[in-house]
Amino acid sequence: MTFRLSRRQMIEAIGGGIGVVGMAGMWSDLLGADLGAASPGHYKGPKLPAKAKHVIMLYLNGGPSQIDMFDPKPALFKYAGQRPNAVDLRTERTTGGLFPSPFEYKRYGRGGVEVSELLPQLGSVIDDVTVIRSMYTFNPTHTPGRAMFHTGSILATRPSMGSWVTYGLGTENQNLPSFVALGSAPPSGPQTRSGFLPSEFQGIGFGVSDPDPEKIIPNLRNKTLDPASQRTDLDVLLAMNQNQERTFGEDQFLEGRIKSMETAYRMQFEAMDLFDIRKEPQNIRDEYGPTAFGTGCLLARRLVEAGVRYVNVEYPGGQSWDDHSNINNNLRKRCVDMDQAAAALIRDLKRRGKLDETLVVWGGEFGRTPVSESGTGRDHNPYGFTMFVAGGGFKGGIAYGATDEFGFKAEQNRVSMHDLHATLLNQLGMDHTKLTYKYAGRDFRLTDVQGEIVRDILA
Repeated sequence: MTFRLSRRQMIEAIGGGIGVVGMAGMWSDLLGADLGAASPGHYKGPKLPAKAKHVIMLYLNGGPSQIDMFDPKPALFKYAGQRPNAVDLRTERTTGGLFPSPFEYKRYGRGGVEVSELLPQLGSVIDDVTVIRSMYTFNPTHTPGRAMFHTGSILATRPSMGSWVTYGLGTENQNLPSFVALGSAPPSGPQTRSGFLPSEFQGIGFGVSDPDPEKIIPNLRNKTLDPASQRTDLDVLLAMNQNQERTFGEDQFLEGRIKSMETAYRMQFEAMDLFDIRKEPQNIRDEYGPTAFGTGCLLARRLVEAGVRYVNVEYPGGQSWDDHSNINNNLRKRCVDMDQAAAALIRDLKRRGKLDETLVVWGGEFGRTPVSESGTGRDHNPYGFTMFVAGGGFKGGIAYGATDEFGFKAEQNRVSMHDLHATLLNQLGMDHTKLTYKYAGRDFRLTDVQGEIVRDILA
């Protein structure tokens, strides 16, 4: 269907639209309104005591090995190469015997939390970290596992946690996206998906392989029109879109596109400086490291300081942590920059007084098995794995829960992805059962019909 305006309609739309927007701009200037001011969210449930305002999700795609990083299991040495009959060690592929970790563990912090030699930097900040050793999920395959991690459902169409958080709480800075995803290439998929929520809550992805902001946000600045001319173009487009809605009814997807264009226009005045990590002192840049993950973590800190509500930082390289073979050599190489950047983020936020109001969450869609695959690797393990949370009112310096003696299944104080999502929302001041959106005749929520707040890990 072609949308046409008569000359009379065009004049009315342009005159009324530009007039209204122009008057709004004039009154904003006169009243000293801040165009980057906060925008309220849609959460209508009881106001809980909010401990955090922001989330930084450090996502290790592929499934990092808890056995080799955070969950020491001495019994693996005793039974190395064996498959005890009393223990169910079945996985989705054919695997061999028990496979001890070659990495030594050391106790860190006031509570003596054991951390692998692979992660000395994270060990040094362990007093600010809650290590959850009893995570479990429901699917051993990457695609549904990723969806569960980010959206609380194995279905490919549900909104991500970032979309739920920004839908519920709104934004602190309208000059920037409220939900940003960073990676070696612009991330997409369940980590950015808005699903059935209005499209304005979709995560905006940026590649961070190159720290040059012109490479991170190409084509943001219009090289042919000045800001005033761009504003005039947007005002005309806004008037036409409003006329479309008056004629055919409200359209949430059209509204989302309108708001995205408005955000892109406003980003020109703040984002280029914000995304330029070269403005940071050299010692800070050195602390995070020169890699894409280091750039992502440093940029995440800058974004939450500027009011961005939710930042997903994905470790580069796709399913980098999917170590079906040669896991020991792979981890020795890969953990160096991850450990450096993740620990630097926690230290830096704490120095700046921002860790208390920021949830730093680390993990992957599942873990790895304590039995070997192909002799030198580990298979997917959704039954028991490790994640950690720093800041935002979580207890620091503790290891919560436990897997069985081999590290295969969560046994003590088990925590599902729904439980973790519920707990994170609680710290953001929202009751997870009341953060809902009506779609297809029913109320949906991030935690579906499950999820319990894990109060033992909250300060």
